[in-house]
Order: sequence, then structure tokens, then C-alpha cells
Amino acid sequence: MGVGLKKDKSSFVCQQCGYMSPKWLGKCPSCSCWNCFAEEIVALAETGGRNEIKFDGKPMPISEIPAEEGKRILTGVTEVDRVLGGGIVIGSAILVGGEPGIGKSTLMLQVMKNLAAGGKKVLYVSGEESAHQIRMRSRRIGAEAKDLLVLVEVSLEKIIEQIRENEPDVVVIDSIQTVYSAELMSAPGSVGQVREASSRLIHHAKKNGIPLFLIGHVTKDGSIAGPKVLEHMVDTVLYFEGDSGHAYRIIRGIKNRFGPTNEIGVFEMRDRGLKEVANPSAFFLSERPQNAPGSVVAASLEGTRPILVEIQSLVSPSNLGMPRRTAIGVDHNRVSLLVAVLDKVCGLQLGGSDIFINAAGGVRVEEPAADLGIVSAMASSFLERQVEPLTVIFGEVGLTGEVRAVSQMETRIKEASRLGFTRCIIPHTMSTSVNAPPDMEIRPIRSLRELLENLF
Repeated sequence: MGVGLKKDKSSFVCQQCGYMSPKWLGKCPSCSCWNCFAEEIVALAETGGRNEIKFDGKPMPISEIPAEEGKRILTGVTEVDRVLGGGIVIGSAILVGGEPGIGKSTLMLQVMKNLAAGGKKVLYVSGEESAHQIRMRSRRIGAEAKDLLVLVEVSLEKIIEQIRENEPDVVVIDSIQTVYSAELMSAPGSVGQVREASSRLIHHAKKNGIPLFLIGHVTKDGSIAGPKVLEHMVDTVLYFEGDSGHAYRIIRGIKNRFGPTNEIGVFEMRDRGLKEVANPSAFFLSERPQNAPGSVVAASLEGTRPILVEIQSLVSPSNLGMPRRTAIGVDHNRVSLLVAVLDKVCGLQLGGSDIFINAAGGVRVEEPAADLGIVSAMASSFLERQVEPLTVIFGEVGLTGEVRAVSQMETRIKEASRLGFTRCIIPHTMSTSVNAPPDMEIRPIRSLRELLENLF
């Protein structure tokens, strides 16, 4: 009597969040995504599952573990080093995400060229472009170096074999969604393949002390494609942001085990690649209109870097039954809240007006310190009165109209003074402890009523 072979087990996996179900579902219970389940093999009878991953470590007292971070590797691109916290940490795994065509591969080629020119051996693995296409791009942006090796491969086993054979100092995988393992039956880019490829590559990089860059695609909602666990596996997550209508690009640190989060680096896209923007404040304010109602400069903080941003507002009577509220670059819900506070506390009848808010230059401002700037821009446009051009404003607004303090006030004031601003409207709390430059006039306020008195 013959013995039957053990049947492979399969499961339906959400391609957005990684939720697993024994049967196909139309809507994912975890992320509410529709039609995103795909069948994947979760256990193989012939191979016995994926290869075992282990570090072969032994327990030891925490006091005896070496605590030295070690010397970081400088990339030669100041903005990238800033976001990484001072350079690349040996053995770290860095995930770089961004929309198609935003410049992820271009940035990585420029960074790897600098590392190769500095004596580092770099392996650039591409699963999306041919070697000829990469050569053409590198010639256009001037990213050519002898120690910059290019490998066109999508097989996970072949990639790890080449890493062991060439022993590079830095590895780039472009992109992780194209890499697949022959041990899994699912298609490249699926949750199972992304998880397997990432875990084995990160394990090999950490075990051998090789910095690893993983370039990832993003979904339509802006998150990195693949399972959320991918962001937990890596040490650093960088998002490359930008708008096709603007020349600027921002690389933002969302997670960093070796440095501050929410740090940003600013670049300008040119025909020969990405160029660093050393002074983002001047870059975003370069085309600011003078003596125009509805234009206000607010001091924002991105990570540890202060940035001055122009907040523009257009308030006009509405002919619709429900007035429009449009916010670009700032939180839409925050704008609705501030409109209600202005109406209730200051008596400005904004309920029947169309209100449009824009952070000029395409930059995105998320922190509450921009509240005063948004309120000032709306009041200026509604009253048709301009704000003094050399005035900078920042502070958080509460529901009762009070103005609350924000962090690092001195840093914001010094950045404004460096760019030639002479008056700063700030929250009254902690204003007495602020050491302002001698040429800067400080106007502390407690409420929105005092704000209007000092603005006009």
C-alpha cells in the first residue's frame, strides 16, 4: 500500500498588510482593503519550509557587551548624512521608499558613487532595469566609479551568493519587491516573498557587518508596499517625498534606531541628478510675494532643523450652499478647527466663505506650531490687510483661543533672524527665558485677540 505525499498548505494573504485567512475574503478585516487577497504557499512538503535563520549567539551580561557605536560611514551627501544621524552605521538595514520616478534610484546611485570614490566596494543590485539603462543614468548624473559594481538579478539565492563572493562594503537592492526565492511558490512582490527576501538579506548583512539599502515601492495611499513587518525589521525607514510640479525633493526619516526621527534632507531635482539644498528656508521663500494679504511666514521644525515656510490663504465669499475648504501642505482637519476658533473667539464670520490654505513650494507642515501662521494668513486675507513682510509667526492654538508654547523656540527665532526677519510673534509662555538676537523684536501673545492686535 503506497504512502501518499503530504500536501502543501496554502493560505490567503492580504497584499497590503499581511493579514492571513484560510479562505479568500473580499475585504481585509485588518486594513479594510478590497480585493487584495492572494493565495500563497505557507508550508512546503518537499523542502520542509524555508532555510533556518539564526545568529548562533550566546547569552552574556549586559555590562560586558561592547557599547561603542563604531565609526560611521559618511556618504559624501550632507543631507543624507543628516537624516541618517551622522552617517551609515556598520551592519544597518535602511529602507528607502517613494513614489515611482521620484528619484530613489538616482539618489542611491549618487550616494554609492561617493562611497565607491572614497575606497568602499559597493554592490548595486537591480531587478527592474538592465545594466545598460543603469550605465546611461550613471553617465548622465556623473555617478561612475571603478568600485561601483552593478548586478542585474532577481533570485534571492543568487544575490546572496554574489554578496558572499564579492564581499562588498555596502549593498543596494533596487527594489526589494522584485526579489524572489525559489523556495516559495508565490509571485515576486507578494507579502511572503518580500518578507522572506528581506529577512534573509537583513540577517546576512547584520551577521557580516554590511550596510544594506532596500529600495521599496509605495502603494496608492503612500505607504511602502508589502507587509508592515518590513518596516519593523529594518533599522531606518526613509521616505523620499516630492511633487512632480516642483523641483524640490525631501528625504524624511520616519524611523531611525541610530539617530533622530522626522529629520529631513532637501534636494533640488536637476537634469544632472539631485542637488543638495543647504538653505531650505531661503529656497521655500525665494518667490514669496511682497505686501500681499493672506501671505504669512511661519517657523516650522523638521526633526532638529528649523525651516521657514510661507503659508498662503485665500478667503472669499462663497456662492455655494456648503463653502469649500481646501488645504494643501497642512492638515485639513486642523484648518477646520482653526476656522471655528476664529469665528467663535475673534468674531470673524468665516462660515460663509470659501477658504483655501497652501504651504507654498509644496512643502508639508504637520506640527501644531504652524497654527498661528494659518490663523494669521486667514485673518489677513479675510480682512484684506497685509502682514508686515519681515514678521515671522509660530505657536499652537487651543480651542478656547489661547496660544500655547512650542518646543525649541530659540532655534526658530535664530533661523528667522539669520534670514533677515526683524519681528517675531511667539507664545507668551516661556518667552521671558528666550535669548533672542539683538536685532529681533519679540512680541509675546496669550490669545488670538492679542494676535490680531499685533498683526495689523
